[in-house]
Amino acid sequence: MTNSALNAGRRGAELAELRQGAQLDLLVIGGGITGAGVALDAASRGLSVALIERRDLAHGTSRWSSKLVHGGLRYVAQGHLGIAYESACERGHLLDCIAPHLVHPFSMLLPFGASTSNFDAGRMWLGTEIVNALRFCAGTPPSTLPRPHTVSATQALALVPTLNPDGLRGGVVYSDARVEDDARLVLAVARTAASLGARILTNVAAESISGESAQLRDGQTGERFALHARHVVNATGVWATTLSPDLMLRPSKGTHLVLRSSSLGDPQAAMTVGVRGEKHRFVFALPQPDGTTYVGLTDDPLTGPLPEVPSATEEEIAFLLDAISGPLRTPLRREDVIGTFAGLRPLLEQSGAQRTQDLSRRHAVVRGPDGVLNLVGGKLTTYRKMAQDLVDLITATPCETTRIPLVGAGSPAELRAIDAPPRLVRRYGTEAAKLMELARTDAALLRPLHPELPVLGVELLFGITHEGALSLDDLLDRRLRLGLIPRDRALLEPLARQLLELHALVH
Repeated sequence: MTNSALNAGRRGAELAELRQGAQLDLLVIGGGITGAGVALDAASRGLSVALIERRDLAHGTSRWSSKLVHGGLRYVAQGHLGIAYESACERGHLLDCIAPHLVHPFSMLLPFGASTSNFDAGRMWLGTEIVNALRFCAGTPPSTLPRPHTVSATQALALVPTLNPDGLRGGVVYSDARVEDDARLVLAVARTAASLGARILTNVAAESISGESAQLRDGQTGERFALHARHVVNATGVWATTLSPDLMLRPSKGTHLVLRSSSLGDPQAAMTVGVRGEKHRFVFALPQPDGTTYVGLTDDPLTGPLPEVPSATEEEIAFLLDAISGPLRTPLRREDVIGTFAGLRPLLEQSGAQRTQDLSRRHAVVRGPDGVLNLVGGKLTTYRKMAQDLVDLITATPCETTRIPLVGAGSPAELRAIDAPPRLVRRYGTEAAKLMELARTDAALLRPLHPELPVLGVELLFGITHEGALSLDDLLDRRLRLGLIPRDRALLEPLARQLLELHALVH
């Protein structure tokens, strides 16, 4: 196993090896969770792998997820039990071995308010029981994800204090899982692949591809070169058709709001609410450890050119505020929204489905007429199985990724034993010890960079030396996620720029 650190020096050396004709079994195009998962799976089976990403790891859809690693109440409601079971299995692997430092259980409340009919309450209870049965079948113990249970109106108000008590009849609480930070999960997968010998190269674009070659361009120097591999994988998600125009995708847009948790009374559980007039559609409010809450999500078809960074419309914001406010005492207001984010989902075209919210989240490996292996569809929770299905087509060597911990993974006992600030342990797992060592000669690196933000200086330094950040955007938007709240990003940008200039890495 080699070093997992990604940085400018390693990038330059590995790019030089590729230019000089390094032999590759697999070239993966796309640095989101799908491409990173393929790189890890292939490298763990002994294949020589290079992953290229035209911008940064997790630059696209993978950083705009709902931050859920879930068994899929929505999929159960739609009758998609196969993908719900697959999701439950993958959730179990992440919680148990792969990323227990980044993926954590949480409680979700389905409130029964004045407008909730007995039929709807029963339907929701049945859905949670089916989700629990899938948990059992997937082998996840109730000590990790407790069984669903009903709560009284008083208990529901203790969980979400801003619920409207008039007509509140309690609710049902079920267990699921969330990811601390979806971009950090992508980083951990990519760096684990790097530790097994995969070349992870950002700011390198594929201008054209075939089944055994690609024309690439170094985004820093502008240099173009050809690269050959036994297999080429297109894992660029919603942008896959730019390289493989024969694919049939129906992109959808999922928008989320960022609120201060105080606007919901600092809830002690997440909350799911059915959308009025929709049988299979839900919105949720998911509290975060940093005092914010994410509200999502829309699921609307996207037409026209694909935006590089999608944005929320006022119509989408109004829809989410109205939907989540249904069971609340006082409706949330536009001024409660402190940030928004939106992701584009690469859904497979399916006959008979009129709306994107009705499309299955199943994935597929599609071999193009040019021999390119296109990995499309799917979702964050099932990235590992997606990668396994593709690499199984290339080699008969058994897959081992259900038993490979990501960098930073550790048991709860191991994480509790680390002498480091809780924020570092929560976000970096066992690697928090590396950050402490990095700050050993400068205690100032362990102080917040701004009195209104919890970010420590050592996090910026670690992003440069170990996590492959090459620019200010890489650091602020994907390593620290400050871009989710524009005000917070603006507060830290001058200090972050100074640190980057100190390390001569501003681009």
